Amino acid sequence: MKKLTLFILTVLGCSYTFAQQMNLKTLPYPKTKKVDTVTTYFGTAVPDPYRWLEDDRADDTKAWVKEENKVTQDYLGQIPYREAMRKRLEILWNYEKYSAPFKQGKYTYFYKNNGLQSQSVLWRQVGDNGTPEVFLDPNKFSADGTTSMQGIDFTKDGSMAAYQLSEGGSDWRKVIVIKTDDKKIIGDTLVDLKFTGIAWKGNEGFYYSTYDKPKVGSQLAGITQFHKLYYHVLGTPQSQDKMIFGGEQTQRRYIGAYLTEDERFLVITAAKETTGNELYLQDLSKPESEIVNVVDNFDNQHSIIDNMGNKLYIITNLNTPNFKVVTVDAPNPKPNNWKDLIPATKNVLTVSTGGGKIFAEYLKDATSLVLQYDMDGKLEHSIELPSVGSAGGFGTKKEEKETYYTFTNYVYPTTIFKYNIATGKSTLYKKAGVQFDPTQFESKQVFYKSKDGTKIPMIITYKKGTVMNGKNPLVLYAYGGFGVSLTPAFSTSNIVLLEHGGIYAVPNLRGGGEYGENWHKAGIKIKKQNVFDDFIAAAEYLIQNKYTSKDYLAIAGGSNGGLLVGAVMTQRPDLCKVAFPAVGVMDMLRYNKFTAGAGWSYDYGTAEDSKEMFEYLYKYSPYHALKPADYPATMVTTADHDDRVVPAHSFKFGSRLQEVQQGTAPILIRIETKAGHGAGQSTAQIISGQADKWAFMFQNMGLEWK
Repeated sequence: MKKLTLFILTVLGCSYTFAQQMNLKTLPYPKTKKVDTVTTYFGTAVPDPYRWLEDDRADDTKAWVKEENKVTQDYLGQIPYREAMRKRLEILWNYEKYSAPFKQGKYTYFYKNNGLQSQSVLWRQVGDNGTPEVFLDPNKFSADGTTSMQGIDFTKDGSMAAYQLSEGGSDWRKVIVIKTDDKKIIGDTLVDLKFTGIAWKGNEGFYYSTYDKPKVGSQLAGITQFHKLYYHVLGTPQSQDKMIFGGEQTQRRYIGAYLTEDERFLVITAAKETTGNELYLQDLSKPESEIVNVVDNFDNQHSIIDNMGNKLYIITNLNTPNFKVVTVDAPNPKPNNWKDLIPATKNVLTVSTGGGKIFAEYLKDATSLVLQYDMDGKLEHSIELPSVGSAGGFGTKKEEKETYYTFTNYVYPTTIFKYNIATGKSTLYKKAGVQFDPTQFESKQVFYKSKDGTKIPMIITYKKGTVMNGKNPLVLYAYGGFGVSLTPAFSTSNIVLLEHGGIYAVPNLRGGGEYGENWHKAGIKIKKQNVFDDFIAAAEYLIQNKYTSKDYLAIAGGSNGGLLVGAVMTQRPDLCKVAFPAVGVMDMLRYNKFTAGAGWSYDYGTAEDSKEMFEYLYKYSPYHALKPADYPATMVTTADHDDRVVPAHSFKFGSRLQEVQQGTAPILIRIETKAGHGAGQSTAQIISGQADKWAFMFQNMGLEWK
């Protein structure tokens, strides 16, 4: 055992300095039982010895979770500066946080967290200068702060609102309707809604989407197959709600609905997978009007963003992978009648509307460029942003003269700006109060080549003056899937890394949406290895250029990013010192058997598709690809209420990783309770999880904590 050569404890400051780290004792891993379960795919027998862990409600699974958490907490509890890290994060987190305000009826609403509140509170005031009052406080919904509010939708006049509740992080929601003047509840609480918005139709009722609830005993893991769109009339039982679209009649896995701002048109989007959707339209101004199909295939993505009378405004990537805005007359809405309004460019486009304008938000090398157009497609303003980074917001109602947006990057704490739509000028509205001095740090974008020569962008953030000598602790974080774009965003947690001379690097891998649908498609199905190669190449670039070295490199990612970390560490166990696969998709042969997993097949393909697809998935599936090797120190993280990527993925992967680990580095599984895929975690849960991550990383890299 290495000796602790220097230990300084300052009671008041709680500061620790370690010149050398102790070797910590790891409790014996649980003797996880193995079963003889085998599934045959195209003649290949695939053993699945830990399949019993898929039953998260079974007593033996619960006992296993308890034993694994005991090992994890015992190990983390030996790290002498773990609590100091948690307190440091608590101090950093303890500042007022605001959302951009939005107007409903006579009120201006905004979210605010005083600092360490479990959940942010929804406040309101009359106009811009009224006295703020609490409207809804989710912290009172549960004693431990694990019930969160996941969205609220108001009637057009602002007199009523429907808000969604998530308990313990689950994707299943409850919906409560209230009058906004006195917050009196209207009707019964709606239950068992999932993957839905609330689309009000006047003050009479609203549309929502859900699935049939899985059978008792498998509510979290049970497959959710056919989405259904319902209409709820206020004051009537949920059992009387009328199904409008979907179900067995029109079998779609994801159905969304919303109304145009004038409430004339109901817009329905329907999809079988996470990419591509049909588009439907119903003219609610005409009694008994039919739902009309606008786009009858799933090849592309489309949504209606606004209307002026019969004129519809649509954003689409039909025949253009980077999206454009088109117009069409509602009576003849088929694509052959579409007319370009804002043409496609080399940069990916998303849009919002407000004040009778269109805000075109482009991604230029994964950073924001925002232009304002009138409704005829004439360019009016190029919005001047504070720096290179990520801007979001802009949307508001047609009659408004101003709107709000947020801006952030890796060294620019999220800041709210008020925007004058007529003049195109921005003014500071709310500045973040976090204890961070951006002038001491820098973020720069580099481009490196992947294995096949493709140029990949990456943003690297560190303290100014950092010496690139290969000894800097570096976290390499990425996602690489589902067309998701990783744009620069400030993280309070990362301050701990940066103030200790660490580096944070984020590459924009293929599979994401940073360069449009072609970039996305370059990282799906039998091209998924491109994503892993891009990530490995990022690590090698950082090592070659002495930002870090193998002994000071940690790789991290969540969900699809957890799959990324799992695949990379099985392919290159020598690449890094520490790995953080979070809520990852680890069993690529069975992911489609749980919850809404079948909808991910556009990106992944399934083991049932073909022999070629099965063999491809089997080769890189993290759970199956594990073999005896010297793996990096790994902390697998998941949550007991994750009903999106079920915890069985992490349970099975972690068990096998503990089994095949040939080195001395610890393999831990941290299982959060009363938490889901990520949304809705209490502030205390977030801080605790982040502190454990940094403590684990610092310990296994032999870093000093100051």
